[in-house]
Parts: sequence; C-alpha cells; structure tokens
Amino acid sequence: MKLSVRMVAVAAVLATAACAPQTSGNSASDKDEKTGTLRVWLFQEVNNRPKEQVVDSVLADFEKEHEGTEVTVEYIPVETRAQRIKAAFNDPKSAPDLIEYGNTDTAGYVKDGGLADVTADFGAWGEAKDTDPTARQSVTVGGKIYGVPYFVGVRALYYRTDVFEELGLDVPKTQEELISTAKEIRAARPELYGLAVGGAYTYGAMPFIWAHGGELATGKGGSYAAAIDSVAARKGIEAYTSLFGDDNCPAAKCAAMTGNDTITAFAAGKAAMAIGGDFSHAAVEAGKVKGRYAVVPLPGLKAGSIAPAFAGGNNLGVLKSTTHRTLAVDLMKRLASKEAQGKLFEAMGFLPTFSDVREQVAAKEAFVKPFVATLAADTKFVPASPAWAQIDAGQVLPTMFQEVVSGKKDVDTAAADAAKKMNDAFGSVG
Repeated sequence: MKLSVRMVAVAAVLATAACAPQTSGNSASDKDEKTGTLRVWLFQEVNNRPKEQVVDSVLADFEKEHEGTEVTVEYIPVETRAQRIKAAFNDPKSAPDLIEYGNTDTAGYVKDGGLADVTADFGAWGEAKDTDPTARQSVTVGGKIYGVPYFVGVRALYYRTDVFEELGLDVPKTQEELISTAKEIRAARPELYGLAVGGAYTYGAMPFIWAHGGELATGKGGSYAAAIDSVAARKGIEAYTSLFGDDNCPAAKCAAMTGNDTITAFAAGKAAMAIGGDFSHAAVEAGKVKGRYAVVPLPGLKAGSIAPAFAGGNNLGVLKSTTHRTLAVDLMKRLASKEAQGKLFEAMGFLPTFSDVREQVAAKEAFVKPFVATLAADTKFVPASPAWAQIDAGQVLPTMFQEVVSGKKDVDTAAADAAKKMNDAFGSVG
C-alpha cells in the first residue's frame, strides 16, 4: 500500500472542481475494470488522524486481496462538499469512484443522477440485515438503495465540569437555564464563551427550533412548504440567536463559526459548553479539556425533557460514473462493515449503524449513554426532498441566523426571507 498517494494535491483538485462543466455528464459507465486506481473522497474531521488509521487498515487488506489495485483517498471539507461533489457528478473523468456523503444529501444526489443504484448489492450483503431501520432509510429513495450507512450521529451538550464546579453551577435542565447559565459563565469568566455557538452551525440551531414546536418545512412524499417562518419556529430562532453577543459568544467572532469551529473552541478550552456530536468525542479527548468535561442530553423547554435532535450521520456511495463498479462496491462494504464501524467508533466515537454493534459499544463506553438517550427521546430529519441539497448549499438557514445576529434583519423578516428561498427551492424540484 502506498501511503504517499493517500492525499491528492488540494490545488489540483480545486482546479478540477473549478473547471468542471455545468452540464451533467453523469451517465453510467459501461466499464467495470478489475484493476487500476480507485479514488475515494471521505470527509475531513476535526481530528482526522484516527479516522485515517482505520481507513488505511481497511485499504491495506483490500489492496492485498485485489492485486494490481491501488486506492487514493482525499479528505474533503464537509462545508464545501456540495460544490465538490456536484462538480464530480458533472465531470466523470475527474470524479472519484466512492464518496462519503451526508444523509441529508441522498435525495438530491439521486435526483442529480450521480449515485449508483446498489439495491441488489445491499440485499446480497450478509451484514445488511442488522442495519437499523432509520439508517437504512437514509440511503433509500423511491424504494431503491443508493449506498450504505457509515455511521449515525446525534448531538448533545458538552460542558466543562471544572468551570461548573468553580462557579458553583448546576447543569442546565431547561433551554432557558442553558441560556442564562451560558451568560452567567461569560460574566464570571469573560475569556470563555459560555456556550460556543455558530451562525453557520445549522444542526446546532435546529434543536432550539424543534423544542419550541417549530418545523423547517411541512409536507411529505417529496412535496414540501417552508415552515421556518411560523410563530413557533421564530421563537426557536430568537432563542438561538440570543446566544450571540458580548454576553456569551460575540457575533463578530461567532456569526461565521461552523459546528467544527465550536467543538474546536471547546476542545481548546475556550468555551465552557458546546453542542457536539458523538462524533466530536475524539477531538475533545485530544484537546486541553480532556478529563475535565462531561456530556448530557441537550435540554428541552421543560425540566427533564430532551430537545429534539437532528438524526444525522453519513453514508458511503458508489458514483454511477465509476469504471470500477465491482471493486468500488466491495470497498464500500469493507469500509462500512461491522468490524470497520466498530474500529471507527473506538477511534472517533462515531455511533455504528448496526443495531447489534451499537448495543455492544454502548455497554462498554459510558460516554455513549447521553447520545443513545437522545436518539431514544426524539430525533428529527430535514425534508426528504432533493431541494434540501439546494437549500443547504445555498446557506439559506446560516444566512438567516447571520442576518439576525448581525442586526441586519429582525427575526420575522429574516425568517420570511428564508422561507421564500426554501419555497423557491421546493418549487424548482416539483
């Protein structure tokens, strides 16, 4: 295995993406070569090295069993995935064979014609029977399967036990207490963010909207209408954006922050609290706060309740344009196997998509419990519409939050404008 070729030169890839034609050319390849180079795109994590080690171990076995085959892996930023993957769909010659993608992207990528139908391959995979139903649904569109679940993700509240002890604070039991506690910490320790928040952290903001009874959109069967401007949703937006200011997380610094940025701040000891996923565990453990933090479910409006969380996670999919379909499907299954998901959990804290494997790791690791409790309480998903990829790539919700925290628009105006953009997107896909 040639580790020196694991990473593709960033400049070259960016140039390829920039030059990709705008007209889709993602027709299925008529080739299925059994040797050669497979290109894989996986997501770059906050602390990526442990993930790389798990992936490299899978690739070593794969290359050993497929003589004459080599795999190159590039780890791409999550925030720019939409542009990069869309460009790959449009330019098969520069496209990878296998990609990691967010489960919110499935419907859009299928509509774009970029993902291969692997229904038969999934059905023939012995381990697939233990995939939990929610994870399986995340790779299913119109009754067909377009990938395999890689891990499931859900967010909870990380907090600094040493800071809470020093200030004599109780762990927040309601969302109102969460906001007031964050501001109390900031007042006592102005060098810290009370609760690190980000204007570009959509999935950290959603629990506030859902806890207040709001929804992103209403509808089903691919037909949706925006609901982000409803009274309940606006209350949630107001609650989340109230955390941006000098009394918690200054808008000048925090308006542009992503989810990764908030976890980086927490791990570096710059925040007393952060909303992070089970997948953030490895990065926090590698940071300055190791041994001085704990995790609880993000509280809802009432004491003892848990705010509805986004049922996140990532999948792996083979591109329709691959010239190495058999090899790509085999590698996809190996990367998402029970053994590999177990190792990925140990390395990164990513929750397995197999029900039996998840039960095993939950029994062994205490830090999993608040995330499992959150999954069991109430999780929600984004609209199952190909329009969501357009809404996500267009930064519709981050723009809304940023307009509010910057003072450019009030909540009502920003929400109404966001709803119009969402409805335009929903209307564009029929």
